[in-house]
Amino acid sequence: PQSDEPSGEEAATMSQQIEIPRALPRGGDVAGKRVVLTGAGRGLGRLLAHAFSQAGASITLVARTESELKEVAAELPGPSLVCPADVTDEAANEAVADASVAEWGGVDVWIANAGISPVVAGPRETDPAIWRQVLEVNLTAAFLGARAAARVMGDGGRIIFTGSVLGERPGRGLAAYSASKAGLVGLAKGLALELAPAGITVNVVAPGWFDSPLAEGWMKSPKKSAEILGHTAQGRWGEATDLAGAYQFLASEASGFVTGTVLNVDGGYLLT
Repeated sequence: PQSDEPSGEEAATMSQQIEIPRALPRGGDVAGKRVVLTGAGRGLGRLLAHAFSQAGASITLVARTESELKEVAAELPGPSLVCPADVTDEAANEAVADASVAEWGGVDVWIANAGISPVVAGPRETDPAIWRQVLEVNLTAAFLGARAAARVMGDGGRIIFTGSVLGERPGRGLAAYSASKAGLVGLAKGLALELAPAGITVNVVAPGWFDSPLAEGWMKSPKKSAEILGHTAQGRWGEATDLAGAYQFLASEASGFVTGTVLNVDGGYLLT
């Protein structure tokens, strides 16, 4: 009897016959994308606002403090919409989605970047109110944002969470923060499964230790700094230019088959 399976030679020939599209998507190309960015008033959010604006995206800037958002908006080279909002509030997230649709005609990318990172005491000394606040801002708000995004996004939508390598390797005094960032990974994977039929991807960017105001306390401590850099394979602090491209890749058409994934941008911090 003859087999329907191709011979080795035939298989090799077939493998060379992959159809090559006339135009391949460019990784990180976000020109024309309509982006909602939370935590946009300072730090990483401000950096991402500049990166996406310089690359040709239209951006809805979201944070609690309107004055900070207006300052960022004034700095950007491209169009932006200022939306002061409490990201832990369900109605506020829905209002941001509606305002973005009214302004841009739709939403292509939702970056849930807002977060807090208070250093807390041990479990017996930690105020449960602080624990709840960290989870509300870092985890629940991301879910509420994704929920609002899914309502207004179409096929090709991108939801991106800002995680952290501390979600995988906790540090002392950061139990609440680490738990919230670990929770984002589970949330992203669950939502990626749920939203795949709608053509929406959900992923996490997990930064390592970056030269930023957030890490200033660690950077100024010789002992803590040496410990962090000793765990970082590249032996240096991350710089702003190291991070934006990861978000732009996950926001671009080139990442259409990437979902439920954590992209660590950590200089090898989790390798050692």
